[in-house]
Amino acid sequence: MRNYLRFAAIAIISIGFSAANAGSYEDFFTAIKRDDGNAITALLNRGFDPNTPNPERLDGLYLALRESNMKAAQALMDWPKTNVESRTPQDESPLMIAALRGHIEVARRLIALGADVNKPGWTPLHYAATSGHVPLIDLMLEHHAYIDAESPNGTTPLMMAAQYGSTEAVKFLLDAGADPTVKNQLGMTAVDFAQRASRPDAIALITAKIRAGQPKGKW
Repeated sequence: MRNYLRFAAIAIISIGFSAANAGSYEDFFTAIKRDDGNAITALLNRGFDPNTPNPERLDGLYLALRESNMKAAQALMDWPKTNVESRTPQDESPLMIAALRGHIEVARRLIALGADVNKPGWTPLHYAATSGHVPLIDLMLEHHAYIDAESPNGTTPLMMAAQYGSTEAVKFLLDAGADPTVKNQLGMTAVDFAQRASRPDAIALITAKIRAGQPKGKW
């Protein structure tokens, strides 16, 4: 009888703990959505794991940055146990989404906290080039991002800038030393990316860079 009562007590405590955790789980992701940094900090102080993923396997920091919820992101970056090098199922990191969304101060903070500028595969520089945000591109290069980093299919940041980024981003990458002659696995160069997107501005910049790099003929 004594053992039974002990087992019952443990079961009740376990059920209560699970219910509390379930409530905290819902509260946490609601606070992320509402950009409620104070609520997030309160949950973390109560022991909630900041790296808990949602059903789509996305953690709170990534979600906050994706939605540009800066109070939520700040609360999570301030918490020492937050993993700033988490990955989504698509291998995206918080620094990558910060680069894509143009959050330069957040990107600086993430790098200071140890975020990997040169992760394998798609990199934060690819994402900064895609957004066309020159100060973010400069920040990545300042922290030794490989300028001709290749994605899994061989695409470089310059190629992404040529199709999706700004004219200023294309020029900045070229001036910083990006190689306009690199081909991806489909045999496409940055010029091909620019042509696919009908970007005469990017085409002109890239072709001028290629011509400038060719040996001068003798006449």
